[in-house]
Amino acid sequence: MHRSSSPTNTQIQQMIENLRVRFVAHTERHQNISWDTVLRRLQSRSSALHSFWYMESTGGEPDVVGYDHDTGTIVFMDCASETPIGRRSACYDRKAQESRKQNAPEHNVMDLVTDMGVTLLDEEQYRELQKLGPFDTKTSSWLLTPSEIREKGGALFGDHRYGRTFIYHNGAQSWYSSRGFRAMLLV
Repeated sequence: MHRSSSPTNTQIQQMIENLRVRFVAHTERHQNISWDTVLRRLQSRSSALHSFWYMESTGGEPDVVGYDHDTGTIVFMDCASETPIGRRSACYDRKAQESRKQNAPEHNVMDLVTDMGVTLLDEEQYRELQKLGPFDTKTSSWLLTPSEIREKGGALFGDHRYGRTFIYHNGAQSWYSSRGFRAMLLV
């Protein structure tokens, strides 16, 4: 997946309709914000539509999870019940990917995040998302990892099991078919 291709106008309209349906179906995620406010903000930020498109087209099911009334910024996060299927089987970053002598994955999370123009969820954001969930009850998601952990070869990931959110560590070069990543987009 690379940002080289742009969505068509028809695809953008379908994406916005998908978001509207999701927005209406999950009002518990975004109280005190109207659909009209979201739509105006999206339409006025065409560059964000491309990032939003990549979140949607890779299975993220992005939805509004926050709104700053002072700045007008809307927070979108991937709200698919499991880690987005189009972003799985990737190790943490390029260094980890290049360290794999055998069975290297095709992608790494940090390059995909950059290509998509989004932000990888950190530990705190992941826990906030789980308050709206549960999410990742059968999968797991890589999380933005502090440099002191990454420098030692590790990376963080999270999931939700037994009614609780867990944050773990793994070697950054690890990759699994059930581990992907969740993104956030500020519009």
